[in-house]
Amino acid sequence: MLRPKLLTTLQDYSREQFRQDVAAGIIVGVVALPLCIAFAIASGLSPERGLLTGIVAGLLISALGGSRVQIGGPAGAFIVIVYGIVQQYGIEGLITATLMAGIVLVVMGLVGLGSVIKFIPQPVVTGFTSGIAVVIFSSQFPDALGLTLPDLPAEFAGKWLAIIPAIPDVSPEAFAISLGTILLLVNWSNWKRISQRIPGPFVALIAGTVLTQLLGLNVETIGTRFGEIPSVFPALVFPDLSPDVLRGLIQPAMVIAILVAIESLLSAVVADGAIGGRHRSNMELVAQGTANFASALFGGMPATGAIARTMTNIKNGGRTPIAGIVHALTLLVITVFAAKWASLIPLACLAGILVVVAYHMFEWHSFVATLRSPKGDVAVMLITFGLTVVVDLTVAIEVGMVMAAFLFMKRMSQVTNVAVIRRELTDQPDIELGAKGYQIPPGVDVYEINGPFFFGAVYKFKEAINVVGKHPRVRILRMAQANAIDATGLRALEEVWHDCLKHGSTFLISEIHAQPFVALMKSPVFEKIGEENVLASFEEALARARILLAEDGAVAPAKRVDY
Repeated sequence: MLRPKLLTTLQDYSREQFRQDVAAGIIVGVVALPLCIAFAIASGLSPERGLLTGIVAGLLISALGGSRVQIGGPAGAFIVIVYGIVQQYGIEGLITATLMAGIVLVVMGLVGLGSVIKFIPQPVVTGFTSGIAVVIFSSQFPDALGLTLPDLPAEFAGKWLAIIPAIPDVSPEAFAISLGTILLLVNWSNWKRISQRIPGPFVALIAGTVLTQLLGLNVETIGTRFGEIPSVFPALVFPDLSPDVLRGLIQPAMVIAILVAIESLLSAVVADGAIGGRHRSNMELVAQGTANFASALFGGMPATGAIARTMTNIKNGGRTPIAGIVHALTLLVITVFAAKWASLIPLACLAGILVVVAYHMFEWHSFVATLRSPKGDVAVMLITFGLTVVVDLTVAIEVGMVMAAFLFMKRMSQVTNVAVIRRELTDQPDIELGAKGYQIPPGVDVYEINGPFFFGAVYKFKEAINVVGKHPRVRILRMAQANAIDATGLRALEEVWHDCLKHGSTFLISEIHAQPFVALMKSPVFEKIGEENVLASFEEALARARILLAEDGAVAPAKRVDY
């Protein structure tokens, strides 16, 4: 359903709910302030780009989204991919890739792919999410220790090879600020009366900035590295959209789009569980695409639904998209009227905040639980994790998805069995043949497929035919338990028909399900086999076989077979 939740919630909107939404939106806006700045800086961007993304994308995700309580903006999951794009293609390349990703997301929503994204395997999600957490921690280590490393390599190994020799040059002031920030955030929830009203990251930001200025600490700040944050809204950016540029950015754009879809729909599902609601996944993808497109036009970075900010919204009473809109307007007000003060924020404080974000992102509970899963899932997770850390997120997602697909095919092939009536396959002795008491005449061979008849299981069907080692007058294929078929399965049926034609046999199919029947009807194989040879029941198939045997004068006393 392509209808924004905002329109639905406004139908019975109350003054009391408006009050709660405004209060929740202001709190979430305050929470989002340090995160928007920190995510932008960690991605290799200037801080105002993170704020712009929180304002523009956050507003559109709430106004057009398919969730009642989703809060959108920059997210930690994008630090790795954004940093890589900026290093390789520059800011202009990032803007173009984000714009392209926005278009892809809108198309995904319009064609109804919102539910498909939910099928991405958990080992892949856990692998790249945990890998991103490790990379974020590594990227913040220098700022947390106050190390000055202007030529820090982008790759993981090179980064640590540069960091380790520089550790003796740690700045005690910067380390104290980052450590204090981490301790404050870890213990903030213990003061429940205060923590429920005032977000920990905002308190850490204020405390770190005030202490730095009062004590005159010699630490690097946003202003010393990036200059003063502009307090004016920028003009629209029109990136280079030449064919050569677009071709080179297809891969990063697709990774951004997939990551936005995964993160936003995962956040929406978590939010549904918290409020007892139900989001509209396709509308959410359209909103995310529109938000990323608009963010790119203003020079922002990719945005998605943020689970932490969404849960903060819910805990503070937000129940409609109005809260998300207020959150974006709060960021706008802070940017316009307090941007110059944000330039005083010490980078060590932001590094401490991101270290805590990385810890929560790692999801070590899920990581350890997956290690106890079947070996195939463990391999998918560890390889995705390793590639995310050592290579990049693009390669990790591609390889992880391919491995998961092959693992799925292998498992599906294992649940599909092919039996030969009167002779069971030696590796499948427990197959239920399902033909008990039927009169099977000599000259008739019966096969039975149990499970999806797709390319991963076709080889079993061919092996079953070869086991017989002869060419009967009639071959009957029972498909009562085959609920799906693909092009390879259809091709296998055609090959059997050709073999029967070559040796003067007839090929019959019985008890075919709806999906395989429709697929067979649409293919040329149906005409070759013949409508009269596709029977609704096994009894009809046996009757058809007896007629064919009688026409040949080859009828012999039927042998009763009991199973």
